[in-house]
Amino acid sequence: MDKGKLIGVGVGPGDPELLTVKGIKTLKSVPVICAPKSSKEKPSLALSIVQNILKERKDDYAIFEPLFPMIEDKIELEIHWTDAAQLIMDELEKGRDVSFITLGDPSIYSTFSYIANIIKDEGYLVEMIPGITSFTSCAASAGITLGEKDEIVIVVPKVDQRLKEILEHADTAVIMKTSRHSDVLEDIINEDSRDKRIISVQNCGMDDEEISTGFAKKGKYLSTTIVKFEKSH
Repeated sequence: MDKGKLIGVGVGPGDPELLTVKGIKTLKSVPVICAPKSSKEKPSLALSIVQNILKERKDDYAIFEPLFPMIEDKIELEIHWTDAAQLIMDELEKGRDVSFITLGDPSIYSTFSYIANIIKDEGYLVEMIPGITSFTSCAASAGITLGEKDEIVIVVPKVDQRLKEILEHADTAVIMKTSRHSDVLEDIINEDSRDKRIISVQNCGMDDEEISTGFAKKGKYLSTTIVKFEKSH
């Protein structure tokens, strides 16, 4: 019997209409869906985005929601990744394909990468279906472009010394999950003497999306700040 394959499906930033045609086609046919969630108390956000697509299915399919907590402890995280990978491999061994759904795109700061590496190392096939990234969706919501001509765009997952070191080379800086480090970010950006435009987007593509000028202060987890530097003439 042929073994199943793992398919990472990017479900976009939050708006169900931003799913790709290929992603929808896969979710309507795959026998098993893996929808990670960050807390036992909260449902999977990725699953809520695709819920209406799954409701259209007339066949039987399975969903499991492994816990991937928002913690920094790598040893504990690896236990969760290994447990989830084992659940997936149990299905792959039965010849069933598994779709691992992830916010945004599976190749950009996604937990899918850790699972995919474990599964690949065990000899299974892994495929990725790209999704619309949160930061391109943020730019669209805010009505701005991220890069033109030969401008350099940097995407930063965390604010630390590295941002300071590379900022002078950037024409646009996209800083993700800024709610965790807004004060430090503000200090670093303000140290740059160039004129700049700062836009923050929270919960992009969701019903409670918020777009504001300047740095976001409300501290929502899904917060992205875009800084566009003016070229000196």
